[in-house]
Amino acid sequence: MADAAFKDVPEIFEVDVGEALSARTEALSTWRELGPPDLCHVMKSTGRNGQRDLGSYHYVSGVDASSSASLAAYINSLTYAIEDDSGWFSKGSAWKVRNGCYCCFNAFSRVDVRVDVKIPGGVNAYIVDLRGERHDLNQDTQDMWQEVYLSAILRAILYSDDSAYWLDAYRKLDPITTPEGELRFLQAAETLFSKGWQVGSEPEIQVATIVSNHLTSAIMKYFGDSGRYQHSANLFEKLSAKEPELSSLLARSYIGMNEEVKAVQIMAAAIKQTPQSYTLLHAQCEFLRSKGNYEWALKLAKQAVNCAPSEFVTWEKLTELYIDLGQFDSALLTLNSCPMFTYNGRDAHRNLTAARVHLPPKGQIVEILPERIKTEDDEADPALLRLPAPGLRGTWSRAYALLTRLVSQIGWDELLKTRSSVFVMEEEYRMQKAQADVRTYTPAATPTTANGLPKREASLPDSATLVSKAQADDDASTRGMVSPGHSQNASAVGESEGLAAEASPNGIPLIRISTESDRERAQAQAEAEAEVEAEVEQAEGADSEKAVNGNGEAIENGMGQAAADVLERPVQAAAGSGDGAQDGDSSGGPGQEPFSFSNKRLCERWLDNLFMVLYEDLRIWTIFRAEVAHFKTQHVAYRKTALEWEILGDLGARLFHKEEAKEAYTRCLDSPRYSYKPWSKLLDMYAEEGDIQRTLQVAIRVAAYQWGEYTEMTYPTQIARCVFRLGQIHGHAKISYTLLSMGLPEGIAKIMEGYLNYGKVFKVEGYDF
Repeated sequence: MADAAFKDVPEIFEVDVGEALSARTEALSTWRELGPPDLCHVMKSTGRNGQRDLGSYHYVSGVDASSSASLAAYINSLTYAIEDDSGWFSKGSAWKVRNGCYCCFNAFSRVDVRVDVKIPGGVNAYIVDLRGERHDLNQDTQDMWQEVYLSAILRAILYSDDSAYWLDAYRKLDPITTPEGELRFLQAAETLFSKGWQVGSEPEIQVATIVSNHLTSAIMKYFGDSGRYQHSANLFEKLSAKEPELSSLLARSYIGMNEEVKAVQIMAAAIKQTPQSYTLLHAQCEFLRSKGNYEWALKLAKQAVNCAPSEFVTWEKLTELYIDLGQFDSALLTLNSCPMFTYNGRDAHRNLTAARVHLPPKGQIVEILPERIKTEDDEADPALLRLPAPGLRGTWSRAYALLTRLVSQIGWDELLKTRSSVFVMEEEYRMQKAQADVRTYTPAATPTTANGLPKREASLPDSATLVSKAQADDDASTRGMVSPGHSQNASAVGESEGLAAEASPNGIPLIRISTESDRERAQAQAEAEAEVEAEVEQAEGADSEKAVNGNGEAIENGMGQAAADVLERPVQAAAGSGDGAQDGDSSGGPGQEPFSFSNKRLCERWLDNLFMVLYEDLRIWTIFRAEVAHFKTQHVAYRKTALEWEILGDLGARLFHKEEAKEAYTRCLDSPRYSYKPWSKLLDMYAEEGDIQRTLQVAIRVAAYQWGEYTEMTYPTQIARCVFRLGQIHGHAKISYTLLSMGLPEGIAKIMEGYLNYGKVFKVEGYDF
């Protein structure tokens, strides 16, 4: 089977011939938006009797899908890519591509367009609908092919550098290689723009509109990454005559072109026509933020929330403005009001069991990569691997980013105080409910005031009064975390009062009010105490070697425990019902006691869970920094595995500790571990700093990883975006000379020069100096 494989094209060999096509047909009805990358299936044969045919397939994006002929041409090109392992005495490889099928999903009409190619023979194009039924496709159906072409372009642009979307044997090619091809893309986008909402939108947008959808996102990404906003401005200029709401995209394009006066004029005129457009209000808001006028921007953000209260992005923008203005209590209340949506990832193929996966090395550049084998550097401390924050997606990830920005500005202790001042805490809620229960069951013995209302203090014992006793705990709602040895106080906050923690599928703890009996709660408390004591004993007997190399869990040494004790654990807030109930003074239905905290609100359960996620991040980060400081004072090398440094780099980036994150990513590179992420993160950091030498050095490694994963495209990619950002400042000539001074091998130099050649062909800013 070895000589049946392609030379430089990845492929997955099937167990049963044709199973990839059948699986794609079955999955058609599950695709909601753009659909997955194109599928290219081929069947190879030797032509000999008794020799079984082989089926293989790979995924691909960037192929011209404007006609059946262009798709057939791609399959035909694969016939020249079969490996030739025969000697001089043979005529060549016995394996030949006999037929192929190229599948491309039409995201506008929700059908799968397929082109069967017989070699030798003819080309047959047809469509498969969501029910799996086959229909003939006439060759003169230009509208259908235009939709297929644009769908393929959108997938190629939006999936180009999405690190979260990964497939085996996924080949990425340049979707647009000439100015003429770019013009055809713009023409197709203009023709189908009114249908753009049909292809879906980003997961943070609840309802796709003509302004917020994958088509507009792809246009802004394609022209924005290279700073060529004039082309998007020309397109939106023509379209905004029919759709005034598109003025927000037009204004952003002009701001990108540094035409701010024209952008302001456009926004001022458009807001009179569409005063309820939240995208237009956000465009004005961002412009005012860039000028430092936060007060005016706040008014616009509030208006945007009124216009679209069910959208997450409007509440997110308002929260950001409150943080900019230092109104942290309002920011927390606004964040609590954000509508959260279930995350729906990219459409994907179903994974099939493969007979064999063929991933040939791609070019000379991959020789600089480490071996793709698992080593000790791929291991990490379980405490780092269990962090829940990396698993957040969609609106949950964006909300968590707001929370981390908040804590980076005011600190953890101040955040807890702000939280307890605006939300009803669990202990306050229980005390109020206990007071209400006493009033309910002992009405005759309840003293009354002059106006006939029951006295608060009279219905509770002295030790349980809320505010009027001198010995009342003023800081009850922000009672801190205690060491494991003080399990009595810890359990008093949680388990002993009927609180139980559950783990949700995404790793975020869910808090519920337990309905267990007192005996069951006491048993659970005893088990928790025994577990804590066992952990303490285990920690005391831990091997001291972990304290020397820094690879053990930080809690296992006294210094790490002391660092953890500094961080105050958040107590539970009184959880909201999950139905969006906010006002604390709203009374229940008949038979329920009215709630009396008129100046506080109920904290949504998801936000309470995010506080626990943030606590875990801060706890690990505090221990890590304490360990670093301790080892420095002892003049001992602080060692971690490469994976641990990578996790700590991600943790520092999440918590807005940029320099510490950069240091962690840099330390990650000291080990020969196959990992793309640290190089990618450092590339963005160095490009933002304007460091040409380091940016290009890191870009070479990123390019090697991309080519190793069969990303054979120049633009739009992360490298192109960073190189063009440097080119706007220093010019492409300086970048070219810097590459020349590195003395790179010919194959690597050719790949890196390809990004500058793209800039020259498409006249990216900086190409001429």
